[in-house]
Amino acid sequence: MDEPRWLTDEQQQTWRRFVEVLVKLPAALEAQLQRDAGLTHMGYLVLATLSERTDRRLPMSRLAKKASASLSRLSHVVARLEAQGWVRRERDPEDGRVQIAVLTDEGYRKIVETAPGHAGMVQQLVFDRLSPTQVRQLAKLCDALVESPAER
Repeated sequence: MDEPRWLTDEQQQTWRRFVEVLVKLPAALEAQLQRDAGLTHMGYLVLATLSERTDRRLPMSRLAKKASASLSRLSHVVARLEAQGWVRRERDPEDGRVQIAVLTDEGYRKIVETAPGHAGMVQQLVFDRLSPTQVRQLAKLCDALVESPAER
């Protein structure tokens, strides 16, 4: 059996700071969205993703992938959005096994109303603290971290 690979002191410090970002940033964004719009961050991502589509529709499986969520989690989120009248589900007319999430007019109004406050919070928490060079570096770091080993 291979020996465990321990982190160096520098890696350990960097990892702990990164975990701090992973915990604090989503919590702050979730709090802002709950307070200002009564939305979870995942609910916001669903509405935003659908709003970016010209037809405001997307198969649930593709929506789950875009939102980095399991189909099960997405289904629960969409059910809550449906209860608010912001999203509805339809069967794909070409393949009845496929469910499509559709952003309603009310849902579109909700995302248009919510987006400025959310963007302002993202600006304040992330981009106001970074130089343009750091923003480009952050983009490259994110690409490297989400890239699958097969894509390398």
